[in-house]
Amino acid sequence: MKLISWNVNGLRAVMNKGFEEFFNSVDADLFSIQETKLQEGQIDLTFPNYHQYWNYAQKKGYSGTAVFSKKQPLSVTYGIGIEEHDKEGRVITLEFESFYYVTAYTPNSQPKQARLAYRMQWEDAMLTYLKELDSKKPIVYCGDLNVAHQEIDLKNPKTNRKNPGFTDEERGKMTNLLQSGFVDTFRYFYPTVKDAYTWWSYRANARENNSGWRIDYYIVSEKLVPQLKGAKIHNDVFGSDHCPVELEIEC
Repeated sequence: MKLISWNVNGLRAVMNKGFEEFFNSVDADLFSIQETKLQEGQIDLTFPNYHQYWNYAQKKGYSGTAVFSKKQPLSVTYGIGIEEHDKEGRVITLEFESFYYVTAYTPNSQPKQARLAYRMQWEDAMLTYLKELDSKKPIVYCGDLNVAHQEIDLKNPKTNRKNPGFTDEERGKMTNLLQSGFVDTFRYFYPTVKDAYTWWSYRANARENNSGWRIDYYIVSEKLVPQLKGAKIHNDVFGSDHCPVELEIEC
């Protein structure tokens, strides 16, 4: 299976920047998007070979996720079953015969750590949710997780030490996740590769200079490791401040 995840930073905006061309050319079995920034009825997408699943934020023009799947899942769940975490359209779970597929748009902790306390609550709730699923069948977890885990995962670790996405607290939660029976698939294949990023600021020519962060992931249950076939960052795909990430897996 070929799996794609992309934070599009506004689906309507990226539609004019090659989204459909990439979607059709990559021919993924599952294609996830985060930060759709729209409400139901604000866009009409027709992909004949795909089932569509959307989770909208209550707040207009904010957050939101979607999954396009060639195969119809056994079940679909929106959110994680906790009201305070399910108002922003951040999680969709598709259940298949042999695995769960979870896409998420993790909350940003915001400048001056304004939302860091909430982010910590989210991380704990999300880990509990993922572990509960994993106890039933393996999971594939993807999306914009809004954290660069290690210093290798961003261009300027020293100057970003306390900035959103690279605080000790956020990095610690990612460590907890990976120590709970899950694997960062890109680092599984490329443990020492540097300058591999998925997000770039719009400021200071960051993308042209490849001054970026790797904050978009495919994470899987350890029991799926024998089925991993490859991972890729599509850093040649533009249209958003993020680029798509890919996982190939036998499921």
